[in-house]
Amino acid sequence: MKFRLVAATLAVALVPLTVHAEGDAAKAQTIVTQVCAACHGADGNSAAPANPSLAGQHADYLLKQLMNFKAQDGKPAERVNPVMAGMVAPLSVDDMKNLAAYYAQQKPKPRAARNADLVKQGQAIYRAGIASKGVAACSGCHSPNGAGIPSQYPRLAGQHPEYINKQLQEFKSGKRANAIMSGMVAALSPEDMKNIAAWLGQQKAKPGFAKDKQTVALGERIYRGGIADRQIAACAGCHSPNGAGIPAQYPRLSGQHADYTAAQLTAFRDGVRLNSLQMTQVASKLNDREIKAVADYIAGLR
Repeated sequence: MKFRLVAATLAVALVPLTVHAEGDAAKAQTIVTQVCAACHGADGNSAAPANPSLAGQHADYLLKQLMNFKAQDGKPAERVNPVMAGMVAPLSVDDMKNLAAYYAQQKPKPRAARNADLVKQGQAIYRAGIASKGVAACSGCHSPNGAGIPSQYPRLAGQHPEYINKQLQEFKSGKRANAIMSGMVAALSPEDMKNIAAWLGQQKAKPGFAKDKQTVALGERIYRGGIADRQIAACAGCHSPNGAGIPAQYPRLSGQHADYTAAQLTAFRDGVRLNSLQMTQVASKLNDREIKAVADYIAGLR
């Protein structure tokens, strides 16, 4: 009898304790917007394959994973992920319960539908802004279709979403200085920026034209072959021979307004624009005539 009692006691002790997610979904909204939405989507339907969708997942499972990411009571986290560890560090158990309840209530969507929703939201912000946040429409400067305005605002249509998103983030953080753009993005959330970038990436870029016959040969030579004796690398090495760039690494240049490209190269050269060490190193070796020539040549790439 004594043996049975001891065995029963041990069996109970070995059963893992379960914390049930009986949270308040409504109370999770602020954390969702400020912390989770950028990677997992406001409705838990992630647009990025690297970030899991949370919509419709069992609340108890979500709570367990959140708690496993968090180091508690002097013990290391059971599940190791540096990004998630930082996200959950300031969250209380109630916060995690609320988040679990919130995402459990969301409806899962097929990936195609998720992407379409994000693009639609990005179009709405681009063309109309967000009145409730005081965000002006991007189209006021960059035109309704992202073509921009020569000598004033760059062409954005067809640009890689990853590049646009990075620039918007850096305008907001101050890493890239521009008084107008810093004000424009101040109230945008990370999700807003991704959505705008997604919409612009789907727009068709219109071809441009080189205009200066006197410098086009020089521009082509620099773009395609660089200037070896001055250790200036060819632009085509990163931005591709036709100026299409490489998604997530190097921006599309083809068709960009020559005045804008020249202004950016000059800003890199003169230490005004500081958010790309590679471009600073390349541009620092170019003179005004070379910058103008390569910018004009780039405008005609397609």
